[in-house]
Amino acid sequence: MVKKSPPDATRRSERSRRAIYDAALALVAEVGYPRTTIEGIAARAGVGKQTIYRWWPSKAEVLLEAFLDLGEQAARQAGHQPHEIPDTGDVAADLKAVLRATVDELLDPRFDAPSRALAAEGLVDERLGREFVARLLEPQLQLYVRRLRAAQRAGQVRPDVDPRIALELFVSPLAQRWLQHTGPISHAYTDTLVDYALYGLAPR
Repeated sequence: MVKKSPPDATRRSERSRRAIYDAALALVAEVGYPRTTIEGIAARAGVGKQTIYRWWPSKAEVLLEAFLDLGEQAARQAGHQPHEIPDTGDVAADLKAVLRATVDELLDPRFDAPSRALAAEGLVDERLGREFVARLLEPQLQLYVRRLRAAQRAGQVRPDVDPRIALELFVSPLAQRWLQHTGPISHAYTDTLVDYALYGLAPR
């Protein structure tokens, strides 16, 4: 008689965690943040409420972690390390590459609808907004800061430039277009933002 191996609890937990991520992102896109509940996420994921509360204290924590995971998956699919902007020695090419990947992510329905719902709710729920910035937005912006500082050390960016302000020259216009639908977003658009930010508007 062949003895059966015991169930792999780690694998089962990972499947449940993945199902919860998917359910949370889908629900917030469909019904909005206020109407998304732990009960709804649990039902959609096919798990018990206690499973969710064992890992997260609130729906905000579930959604923020699901978003972090989604961003990491998108970075890997684009061939990037999730927590670093590539440094090939060409700062313009590196910024264009990561912004192109960002455009692809923003145009992905899996990302677009839930992130819009969370961004909108963050404007009226100050606590959620602060958490959204601290856990999701600011860590991503710091990747640009580190890459621009490396470019300063390489003499590709002026040493007196504040990287935290400089990154807003190409990140903020993209975010505005995407959030407010003020124009289309594309690879060509973000390439142009990088060129304008790095080389300015004055005649050369």
